[in-house]
Amino acid sequence: MKTMTCRQLGGPCDLAHRGESADDVINAQDKHLKQAEKAGDAAHQPARDEMKGRWRHPKKSLGWYRDMKQAFADLPAE
Repeated sequence: MKTMTCRQLGGPCDLAHRGESADDVINAQDKHLKQAEKAGDAAHQPARDEMKGRWRHPKKSLGWYRDMKQAFADLPAE
């Protein structure tokens, strides 16, 4: 189990996302950003827009995805 924050994943806050894999925390971040958008949280909107773009254009976003997977891999296990 490892933890990454919203900020580490490109967002504006320090909410912690825990998971067994980078995909777990990336999906948790996506859910968090969707909830923030629904709540009208303007601070999270740029990160939400970027995340939507990554889901729509996955080939263009492989660099970000690889970077997040590496950042997750570099974290110590909890």
